[in-house]
Amino acid sequence: MLSLSDSSPSLSPSPSPPESNDDFEPPSPRASVPVPYSSSVASSLSPPGLSTIHAELATSPITGGFEAHMQMSPGTFNSHINSRAFAHLREPRRLSSVDFDAIHDTLSSSHMSPAQLYTTESGRLFHAGKLCIVLVGLPARGKTHLAVSLTRYLRWLGVKTHAFHLGDYRRGIIAEGEDVPEDYFMVHASPSTVILRQKVMANCKTDVFKFFDYDNGQVAIYDAVNHTSAGRRALVKEFNSRGIQTLFIESIYDREDIIEANVRSVKISSPDYIGWEEKEAIAHYLKRINDKIPHYETLDEDDFSYIKLYNAGERILLNNSKVGYLPNRIVFYLMNLHIKSGCVYFARAGRSTEERPRYKSDPHLSEEGRMYANDLAHGLLEHRRREYAARAADGDTTPERELVVWTSTRLRTIESSIEFQRRGFSCRQRPQLSQMHPGSCDGLTEDQLVQMFPDEVIAHKKDPYRHRYPRAESYHDLAVRLEPVILEMERIPNDILIIAHVSVLRVLYGYLMACSPFDIPMLEFERDEIVEIIPSAYNNRVKRINIYGDNLQ
Repeated sequence: MLSLSDSSPSLSPSPSPPESNDDFEPPSPRASVPVPYSSSVASSLSPPGLSTIHAELATSPITGGFEAHMQMSPGTFNSHINSRAFAHLREPRRLSSVDFDAIHDTLSSSHMSPAQLYTTESGRLFHAGKLCIVLVGLPARGKTHLAVSLTRYLRWLGVKTHAFHLGDYRRGIIAEGEDVPEDYFMVHASPSTVILRQKVMANCKTDVFKFFDYDNGQVAIYDAVNHTSAGRRALVKEFNSRGIQTLFIESIYDREDIIEANVRSVKISSPDYIGWEEKEAIAHYLKRINDKIPHYETLDEDDFSYIKLYNAGERILLNNSKVGYLPNRIVFYLMNLHIKSGCVYFARAGRSTEERPRYKSDPHLSEEGRMYANDLAHGLLEHRRREYAARAADGDTTPERELVVWTSTRLRTIESSIEFQRRGFSCRQRPQLSQMHPGSCDGLTEDQLVQMFPDEVIAHKKDPYRHRYPRAESYHDLAVRLEPVILEMERIPNDILIIAHVSVLRVLYGYLMACSPFDIPMLEFERDEIVEIIPSAYNNRVKRINIYGDNLQ
């Protein structure tokens, strides 16, 4: 049997050199490196589930320096350094590991994003001020997917963004087990239901304004139906009075197959339908849609800035678009965005013929590496066969998705995909997937690194994400370089297998699971498993596939 578990790559105690230098990453020694405070401080401050290096990172410019945090209690420090909670939220989430997609976590005031290029005193980038993106569209039109995807991309760029889902606020007010009023989703509701809906909206808008006023937020995404012109004008008036620009994005579908797929794959997994039979859940949700259709008013306010997105990116219409870098980046991203149904698989390249190869040598796979390449193909294809058979047994008639394979231009990643090529799968080489350049540290052992660059080693311990060794790349440099790959991942609906070096896998995993710069250098990927990222509208899930299962010969 294939061994599966819904968990992610672990966080290592500290970034250490691999068994061989296959990935050409400058090692970060665990020993012989002075740290600016005692181990007792580190153990008391490091967040649960994360490594002690996170406490050392408190000295980094990312967090504003260790001294700024010394007066905090351990609990306060944990939530701050982990960027896990705003004080004003009713139930702040404190995720303790990278097992979970952190896209819905709120960000601390000192948060910096993986691909952030610069900082400002206000915390707002690109001189764009405050912007509220108001989503418009009937249910099952991909609004939540759009909100989450935009949040993921803008945060990655360093724009402080948060998505506010009106449904989350409804579920927060209506107690668990308590029924939603029958007329809650109807336009003409009873007075008591209208009061309840107004309370839900007021709570949501209160948090939106706190996000802007107290947390230096730059982009808020208001995820709701917003189906009437009068309601939209009221929002614009209220936002304008607070100095907040408004950009509307309407999601329009005229293809029944996409709507049906959204209802099945997105809404049936919604918290609203936990414990429901599938047929009953579908019928109930379709009733929600039909109740709103007669009263839905499409965007046609010529004085508004808006974008109409047809069938998840088949066509885009812009109206009264304000010129500016940030709105242009949003439009550019939407041009690449589609409903992502395919999974992304991550796998290491096989071992090379050289124990400690230099960056310029680019060696071939060893015999062990060629055996690994065969096992990798067999393991993944067997997993996909089993998954498809299980879905078919449950009545899912969706055709099996195609698989494309991406590698870097390095020989051992290309040769690790050779079995997929032999079986007729499309394999593409992407130069952006090459590992971090080691610069002057190429081929050095841990001891040699400490001897030759002692000051650089200390600087790297303080900030392993942004620090560059001499003439080398940092993880931040790699994150910026990988943006074209990220956009293409969003665009391709098929399954993607990425065979690459561990530094590249760390950064791409960090994007898909909304990891912080603290997390990314600590992620580990083993050669006996494939990491699968399973997309959904609300959050991504992780599964690990053991390629050496009992039934794999």
